[in-house]
Order: sequence, then structure tokens, then C-alpha cells
Amino acid sequence: MGADNRIDGVPRSVIVVGAGIVGLSTAWFLQERGVQVTVVDRVGVAAGSSWGNAGWISPALAIPLNEPANLRFGLRSLLSRGAPLQIPLNAGPALWAFLARFAANSRPSAWRRAVRANAPLSAECIEVYDVLVANGVDAPVTDAPITAIFRTSADAERLLDELRRFSEAGRPVYCTELTGAALRERVPLASSAVAAAVQIDGQRFLDPGRFVTALGRAVVDRGAELHTVDVTDVTPSGDGVVVTGHDGTTLTAAAAVIASGAWLSQLAARWVRVPVRAGRGYSFTVPVDGPVTGPIYLPDARVACTPLNAKLRVAGTMEFGDPDAPVTPARVEAIIAATRPLLDGVRWAERTDVWVGPRPVSPDGRPLVGEVCPRTVYVAGGHGMWGLTHGPVTGRLLAEQITTGKQSTVLRELDPLR
Repeated sequence: MGADNRIDGVPRSVIVVGAGIVGLSTAWFLQERGVQVTVVDRVGVAAGSSWGNAGWISPALAIPLNEPANLRFGLRSLLSRGAPLQIPLNAGPALWAFLARFAANSRPSAWRRAVRANAPLSAECIEVYDVLVANGVDAPVTDAPITAIFRTSADAERLLDELRRFSEAGRPVYCTELTGAALRERVPLASSAVAAAVQIDGQRFLDPGRFVTALGRAVVDRGAELHTVDVTDVTPSGDGVVVTGHDGTTLTAAAAVIASGAWLSQLAARWVRVPVRAGRGYSFTVPVDGPVTGPIYLPDARVACTPLNAKLRVAGTMEFGDPDAPVTPARVEAIIAATRPLLDGVRWAERTDVWVGPRPVSPDGRPLVGEVCPRTVYVAGGHGMWGLTHGPVTGRLLAEQITTGKQSTVLRELDPLR
């Protein structure tokens, strides 16, 4: 690395560590600004939580996890093996320290701050997907409302109240309560146990594996190198950075972006004091005997259902633990047990593509996006359940900061050095 590593302060080359939606979006927008990009990932494109999630682009539901009600729900969940939230009682001190920090941030003022911090990402997220699709990312994105279903109107009212508070804190939401024939028309799979629904407009969905794979292909077609490397270290060196792999591979560039999802803290801990932990989510695919008009949300069960490839992807659970641990079959059975009474015509026994993936969760409801070592190392992660929604706009904002040296107002609240 030498004096030609930058042109007018703009890095000529950047290594992006992580080939999920956040890392690849950052790579794509860096390319838009003329930067040569190398992408490295421990497994490959869309191998983490970018593959098996529900596929929702849902700004109206990108509600920070540190809402006070979630803390109360989590404490009750400790006593139930079938609860949507699972915290191992034998968790080590690092996880308990993270959860204590999460609890400290689960107060109304901290939650409102997180809502305001995330609101600009939600405001631009759909437009950024339009930019990607219009410029060569060959994968469909579908406009459709998300419909939440409930056993009673009182249950639906709780979600409407949550959405009102969310809207008042900084993010407008447009929704309609449905009952009777309107509910059955909107959600033909709804069982007789479902008495009310809330239709949330202005949302989208996609096949996340297909979209992220297409994004990776577009990045490579535009000139990026893609390497399968298990990165163990990112080190500033001279006027650039050295990225080192477990197998001894070394790569150099003017700057690096750590966008490694649930593994972000392993590489960024020397700079970043805000921890990122793995909130593991599960999904599987089942055939259905009736039409699915759009995504279905079961708030009480914390389950998201998405029509994909003429079947239904069912996703749920927040399980804190080792990001590399295998599937726990009991978690899949718990999702089915919670969902079966509310949906008819689902062939649960024929499920396929059972998956678990680690979502990167921060303790204060705000992702970590920005510079951590002057002009050389940046991080992007900690989006929790909303990485697909906020990943592309995060990439655009971070690419702007990397190439201009200026931190936007939006990223100020997401500063990883906070």
C-alpha cells in the first residue's frame, strides 16, 4: 500500500467482510462511487440470516426490540420452553451482560430514541430497493400489505396501540382493522379461531435467498472479487488495512467494512464497546391447500409467514445462543404448535428447508454503522430482525461516508463508537 491508495482522499479499494444483505449493499453502492471492491465471507453469499428470514421489507413493523413490553415478555418466557423467546439458563457471563444492558435500554425514552434513529432508514428503504432492481439486481420484489391475525378484537387493538405509539415516536404507519368477510378475503388460510386482523399497507416481500444471491452476482458482474475466507483479523496498516484469514490468507486495501452479522463483535471489539449478539431465528417451508394473498403476521406467536414459490415460508423465534449451533428441533415444533390453530390448509408434516440463522442484535435497538478507525475501518451491523428492511439503505449511507469522509445526520445516532 502506498500513496496511490487514495485519490483526493477517496479510497481506491475497500474490502467488505460479509456477503449478506448489508455487506453486499455496501459493496454495490461503493462501486457506484468508483471504488474497487473485494467481498470476503466465511461461507459465501447469503449464507447467514440473509437466506432463511421471512423476506419482509416492512418499515411499518421495524419496531426496535428494546420496547418495554418485550422485556416483560422476555421475563415471562424464561419459564416456558415453548415461548417464542428463548434464553438459555446456562448462558455465559457475556450473554448475561448483554441482556442486562438490553434491559437497561428497555425503557420508554431509550426505545423512542431508537425509533427516531431508525426512522430515516425506514423512510428510504423501499426507494433503495427500487434503485437496486432498476440497475441490474435481477430478482423480484412484490408490493403487498402485511396482515396480522388475532383471536379477538382486543388482541388486535394491542397491536394497533403499539403501531400508534410507533407512529407517534417517528414512523407513520397506515393500517386497517379487518373482521368478517373482509378478513376471510384478505387471509383465506385464517382458521375459525381468527376473529380480527390488522392490514398494514405500504410493505413489500421477496425471496431473501434469491435476492441476496442476485445482488452478489451483480456486485461480481460489476468487477468485484469474491473470496471465501474465514476472517480472523482486520488491522489498520500504514495508509490502509490488512484483512487476515484463518488459513493465513492476507488481503490489503485502503479501507475495510466489517459487515459480518452476528460475528461482528469478534472482529470489531477492539474499537466497538456496544456488543452484538446472535438472536437466532428459525424458518421452514410448507405446502398449502389454499391461496395466500400476501404475508401473514401472528404477533402473539411472533411468527411471520410469507408466500414463496407457491408455498409458505414460516419464520419465528428469537433464540439467544451460539450463532453456529445446529437446529434445535423443539424450536420448530414450538412454532408449529403456536401457528397451527390459526391457519387452515397448511400441510405441516410436509415441511422442508428447515433453517436456523443468527440475527445480529444490539442492546439499544440501534444498529452500528460508521467509522471506527479513521478512514480505514468501518462497521455495519446490529440491525436485529430488520436487516433485510434496512440493509440496502445502510449500504448507501455508509458508502457515502466512506467516500466523502463525512458522517451524515442519519448515521450520527448509529455511531458504533457511542
